[in-house]
Amino acid sequence: MKAVVTGHSKGLGAAIASALLERGIPVMGISRRANSDLAQRHGEQLTEVELDLAHGASVAHWLTCGDLSRWLADADTALLINNAGVVTPVAPPGKQGAAAVALAVSINVAAPLIMADAFVSATQHMPDRRIVHISSGAARKAYAGWSVYCATKAALDHHARAMIEDAVPNLRVCALAPGVIDTDMQTTLRGSSQDNFPSLPRFEALKREGGLTSPEDCAARLVPYVLSDAFGQAATADLRDID
Repeated sequence: MKAVVTGHSKGLGAAIASALLERGIPVMGISRRANSDLAQRHGEQLTEVELDLAHGASVAHWLTCGDLSRWLADADTALLINNAGVVTPVAPPGKQGAAAVALAVSINVAAPLIMADAFVSATQHMPDRRIVHISSGAARKAYAGWSVYCATKAALDHHARAMIEDAVPNLRVCALAPGVIDTDMQTTLRGSSQDNFPSLPRFEALKREGGLTSPEDCAARLVPYVLSDAFGQAATADLRDID
């Protein structure tokens, strides 16, 4: 098996990549910045691509170079984890800003859909290929001040549902909500004003009361599920509901 992980430079993406590498699974990490810690610990098992997933033209150009297809060519099974994402803008309509909305849609929606299409094309010979969209509870529950993030994650949920309807041979897909993770995204969220994000006190309390899961603990549950026979039985899932 080989695995492709976007947003592997920090947070949950770094923890997922590490958990896969520790199982002996080669990883291609795609992010704006390299992860020197993972590279030092895992050497040639980690292939890094420094790519800004916000720039669709750059992603498309990289894919035309064939690096992804060549890297996957000798694998018997493959996994794509679309993890990269942004939590901003955190504000009601009228205060979000065109640039912030466009950036969120580019990273949270366009990049995963582009990567999924390229991955399926590059793995047509494989008997087992899997795609994970890292979703969110916000895809399934609306939050004031968070309409862009909610909408982009809901888009991934529905993309997973539609891909299952496509019935692509040997392809398993799931949009998986990992729970509330203690990452920079949560720090950004807590830095918002309550005027822009009325649910701010709840997220502050989660941090204060130890209600956030570490990226490493989340990855320790997520990776075994993604590699299991149970993966892909449902188009959307929440890791907190999985034994």
